[in-house]
Amino acid sequence: MSQAINKVQHCTSMTEVRRCVDALDDVLVPMLVQRTAYMTQAARIKQDVNHVRDEARIQAIVDRVRQHAVAEGGEPAVMEAIYRSMMEIFIAYEHHEFARLREGATA
Repeated sequence: MSQAINKVQHCTSMTEVRRCVDALDDVLVPMLVQRTAYMTQAARIKQDVNHVRDEARIQAIVDRVRQHAVAEGGEPAVMEAIYRSMMEIFIAYEHHEFARLREGATA
């Protein structure tokens, strides 16, 4: 299995770096859109707003991502920081969706 770090192209200019980063963003954005849609489904499925934040699940994701980063030749602390920030954004989004999906439901 080839590590992700070994797939990084050697760049000699910022134009090349930016082209490679843009190509990665073209892959990441659709995946993040899908992840967002799963948060909407989680908001629909969860019956209690207090279940939106799940500290055990957050830690499990962090542990998994750190291990995956190491396996791919990456920096686990960087991946943890990215994922913790992303999860906070998704938790806020899920709270919003939880409320939106229940608007008028009690009327």
